[in-house]
Amino acid sequence: MKPNILLVVTSMLSILLISFHIAEDIVLGFTGGGLSNLIAIAVLVAYLCGALLWSERRLGLIILLLGSLVAVVIPVIHMMGAGLGVRRSAGAFFFVWTLYALGVTGTFGFLLSTHALWTSRVVSRAPVP
Repeated sequence: MKPNILLVVTSMLSILLISFHIAEDIVLGFTGGGLSNLIAIAVLVAYLCGALLWSERRLGLIILLLGSLVAVVIPVIHMMGAGLGVRRSAGAFFFVWTLYALGVTGTFGFLLSTHALWTSRVVSRAPVP
């Protein structure tokens, strides 16, 4: 499978998991609902555009790299203390599973986007015959 296809699929999965995670944060009471969630929607739209529209361009790869970093940081923040009361709720299993899946897809997406950026840098510097 081509690396860019893997990157797009991994990014789409990360977008899905991030949206699940945001919904879980609201339902479990870690964050409030409201208009502040429009910022998260805008970020996810930019991540989606990077994955589907611009994955062959350097700008798209940078967006995917940044989105992958967000997916990696979310579990780190929760494992550092935010979300300790989740074990008392009915949705604890899905919440924790989402964090692990985000960590995996975020790390894999980071590696793939770094590789794609490095490859695009090398290709753009290749001498023209």
